[in-house]
Amino acid sequence: MRAFLFFCLLLLIPTSLLANDWEALRQPGAIALMRHALAPGTGDPASFRLEDCTTQRNLNAQGRAQARRIGAALREQGIVFDHIWSSGWCRARETAELMQMGPVQVTPSLHSFFAGRGNRQAQTKSTREALSAVADGVRVLMVTHQVNITALTGEFAASGEIIVARVAADGSLEVTGRVNIAP
Repeated sequence: MRAFLFFCLLLLIPTSLLANDWEALRQPGAIALMRHALAPGTGDPASFRLEDCTTQRNLNAQGRAQARRIGAALREQGIVFDHIWSSGWCRARETAELMQMGPVQVTPSLHSFFAGRGNRQAQTKSTREALSAVADGVRVLMVTHQVNITALTGEFAASGEIIVARVAADGSLEVTGRVNIAP
């Protein structure tokens, strides 16, 4: 009976509290694959141009607040990154900048390939190669898109969610944890 009551109590706890594995992010060599913060809708308009944010699906006020909260939570937990890489899509870049974790480097292999806008195989390979080239123990935050995260890890990430991984011996990514600060 006690076990059943404990299980019922667990069901009442928000999943975002259960999912936060801060210790995985503290590990040397942790790779944080973060889906950009909340940007309502799917994909981008037909008039999409990478260099013009007005032609893209962007963060809304709730998404901008979420990005700030995620950055604050990471700093509060003492999490730091040696590199911060971002897709060039405005919603990803703005998320990374609003988090205030350090200088953001736009990394083309993290651009979305949703709806044929890029090359899934080439971008995934390029991202894996870049991660394999990073020195042992270096922590990397990548702010990107759900399709990229799924291609790299096999996992689905909600808006603003971080999938924590490490580079395995074969160059693939092994998931070690998750952190989700809801919008």
